[in-house]
Amino acid sequence: MPATKQIVSLDKTARPKKITKKTATQKYNFLTEILFKVKNNRFIVKSQLKMQDFLVRRPHRSFQRTYRRDYVRPLDMPGYWAFTNHVRKILWDNRKLFLYVIIIYAVLTVTLISFASEDTYMQLRDSLNSTASNAFTGVWGELSKAGLILAAGATGALNSAQIGSQGQSQIFPILIGLLTWLTTVWLLRAILAGRRPKMRDGLYNAGAPILPTFLVSAVIIVQLIPMALAFFAYNAAVVSGLLDGGAEAMMFWLVAGLLVVLSLYWITSTLIALVVVTLPGMYPMQALRTAGDLVVGRRVRILLRLLWLVFTVVLTWAIVVIPIILFDGWIKSAWDAIWWLPLVPIVLLLMGAFTVIWVAGYVYLLYRKIVEDDALPA
Repeated sequence: MPATKQIVSLDKTARPKKITKKTATQKYNFLTEILFKVKNNRFIVKSQLKMQDFLVRRPHRSFQRTYRRDYVRPLDMPGYWAFTNHVRKILWDNRKLFLYVIIIYAVLTVTLISFASEDTYMQLRDSLNSTASNAFTGVWGELSKAGLILAAGATGALNSAQIGSQGQSQIFPILIGLLTWLTTVWLLRAILAGRRPKMRDGLYNAGAPILPTFLVSAVIIVQLIPMALAFFAYNAAVVSGLLDGGAEAMMFWLVAGLLVVLSLYWITSTLIALVVVTLPGMYPMQALRTAGDLVVGRRVRILLRLLWLVFTVVLTWAIVVIPIILFDGWIKSAWDAIWWLPLVPIVLLLMGAFTVIWVAGYVYLLYRKIVEDDALPA
């Protein structure tokens, strides 16, 4: 037999005669085995356990009414003034320690960023006095001009030319603010633990969670986008005259109000997460989940406390800075020795440092009160 025919013959004998089809029982067993493997997959099981744990920790459901008897979660807190005085007392009792924090904040700001320019401040004041004399008259006019200068200084519009690139001028304030926040929280945690910390210990040890804190801060910026959209939409509506109409204005304020409420709802727990993330071994997402568990069932009461914080900060700035702006010229003329002193820029710098320390102390002590009241969600 030729070699070619022999190979073809062997190839034919090696082929199976017929492929049998699977029976219904075999198909059922095959599908059952696949479903069993899918059901017992490690990733799927872990996801199901996480979802079950989330539903236990967050008993409220979207688009379902929750009755008041089911969401009552107590929060034992002192009154607004009493708690504010409690924060003031702790900071004042350790004033020497936190004074060092203010000095370090000021030195870093002046060295890396510079601060409000005296020339820019004088130009803005002269411009308001000359071009807006008709709009700002009387006592309220002077207060309005001082308020505009205060707003410009608080937003950084009076800052002198920044050193380095624009990216550096934006990242340095964030880093200095985060370091001041972390140092304040670390010192307060040590003080409430009964220790007597030194400023050196706070500076060396507080900066460890700066990256997780930065990431949580980035989450806050993202959560403030709806509020920013509402602000930009308001400016556009004023220019276009949309708010002149009745129905259009009503719809605009309804949508803008919902956007603002959404941002406030989100950042209530994220601000608490800024303190939670400073705990050793805490990751950003874990801090966000923990903060959400702490505020669930009592978010509105915590939000009111945070709004009270904003009110006290704005009131303090107005009480301290506006009189300095109004009497700046009189003070320098009365004391010739300080005519060269940039009084308003220095006050703005010190008030910025004080504000960061005050907000950090208030939010940290609020977090401590929330943790001490360990009532579980309904």
